[in-house]
Amino acid sequence: MKPIKPFIFITCLIFSVVVSSFSNAQLSYERILNAQDEPQNWLTYNGGYMAQRHSLLDQINKNNVENLELKWVLQNQVFGAWQSNPIVVDGIMYVTERPNSVMAVDAVTGRVFWKYRHQNADNALVCCGANNRGVAVLNDKVYMGTLDAHLVALDRINGQLLWKAEVGDVDLAYSVTMAPLAVKDKIMVGVGGGEFGIRGYVAAFDAETGEEAWKTYTIPGPGEPGHDSWEGDDWEHGGAPVWITGSFDPELNLTYWGVGNPGPDWNAGQRPGDNLYSDSAIALNADTGELEWYFQFTPNDAYDYDSVQVPVLADMVWRGEPKKLMLWANRNGYFYVLDRTNGEFLEGKPYVQVNWSSGLDENGRPIPTPQPEGMPTYPGNQGGTNWYPPSFSPSTGLFYFSAWENYATIYRAEESEYIPGRAFLGGGFSVLAPSPGAPTIGIGRTNPINNWTDEVGYAALKAMDPQTGEAVWSYNQFDVSDSGMLTTASDLLFTGGREGYFHAIDAQSGDLLWNVGLGGQIVMAPVTFMVNGVQYVSVISGNSLSTFALED
Repeated sequence: MKPIKPFIFITCLIFSVVVSSFSNAQLSYERILNAQDEPQNWLTYNGGYMAQRHSLLDQINKNNVENLELKWVLQNQVFGAWQSNPIVVDGIMYVTERPNSVMAVDAVTGRVFWKYRHQNADNALVCCGANNRGVAVLNDKVYMGTLDAHLVALDRINGQLLWKAEVGDVDLAYSVTMAPLAVKDKIMVGVGGGEFGIRGYVAAFDAETGEEAWKTYTIPGPGEPGHDSWEGDDWEHGGAPVWITGSFDPELNLTYWGVGNPGPDWNAGQRPGDNLYSDSAIALNADTGELEWYFQFTPNDAYDYDSVQVPVLADMVWRGEPKKLMLWANRNGYFYVLDRTNGEFLEGKPYVQVNWSSGLDENGRPIPTPQPEGMPTYPGNQGGTNWYPPSFSPSTGLFYFSAWENYATIYRAEESEYIPGRAFLGGGFSVLAPSPGAPTIGIGRTNPINNWTDEVGYAALKAMDPQTGEAVWSYNQFDVSDSGMLTTASDLLFTGGREGYFHAIDAQSGDLLWNVGLGGQIVMAPVTFMVNGVQYVSVISGNSLSTFALED
């Protein structure tokens, strides 16, 4: 056994004292279940099981938000898109770095207490960058998925590895890029690899031992309901990954997940049928993994319209009747309202320009209008929105998300052969530009703050009324945006954009109240928490995590 270095020992000892000073140092399932009772913490990827990204903190408000000042900055030691979402438990922040490191950080000062580095297999393969979006915390452990398709459990006090479980076969390009979801005594993760011909699934593992509790495939096999939506052996390599953290309704005992695109991506003719359960919302029994219901947004998807957006849950009066709802701004350009008890379609309306479909029928199924070869399809390959988390505010009753306006793609379908561990794409695409060779984003723009439009690709932060499916207001940004949302009880909305501005916006009116340039693209969403009576807001910009609070 190697001796512990004095510095590491002292740092871990200090961290142990800090954690032990809190009466509820263990983050039990009951605490996560009642996250709304301790808004000083940020206990899950989206703040709570409802995935609303809404905080009940109100110390920072419309009258004083202009007095925010930078308190500390943590520099990322690995370059590349930093897409992690911090978890904050009793003054300690847990955040990941690319490709698979975890840090425990003092949430007041930014001091790093410990850091765990996972060494991925040399053949780990992901389609879209070596990204990791965060951890789950349960009891005395921190959990992270890895690019070589494992789930690791770490000791919260010292960051030491406790166990490692295989989630998928790295040789077949399975990966885990999502933040796990802790429910009861299980840790749940989905797998990435939809561009490499995997067969997707969600799996649950025993939180103490790492043993697999259940696995539910997102493509039904022979003899299972929905298998006839695939032809021949297309189902074996049909994609349908799950790479964004789901939500959970404890009363229904259902976990909800968004399922990604079928494979090959852009050649729908190579895989005839609806291709269930790709591009769907699925509801799984939390104890057994049994599929309770599904709703497919884009059958036989030819446009890479992954439905890996966050399933946001809301309890509200719907057309005069109390309902358990699921709110969903989908990558395919439509905003949906579903009954989350059974998946019933309640409403669906386009929120950006849509021409791949002429509308939705009474059951929410799209009416396809494929574009002629060489003609643009709206929305484009990245969708009307994407994986970055939205927010729902029970205070305003509005749903907030980033949309890509006036964005289109020209697709090219090709026959693809499945080869294990190789890309399985079925063609390619090009982004529509105003003229050949012209830049596709930010054309002729001079005002990075607000109130302009342009002919190609910009971000519109939309405040959607779920009752009508219409935007109450829209805030335009200089470029398209990959930023998620955070709302608070003081009706503030925090978000950012590719141009590096961090915004505080009036969630009721859409008016800009404060912003600051942080110098790097903002990807992911801000979080807020409170320590010793002070409310903080943290956001990642470029390769820095910046934390703000009101002036002393």
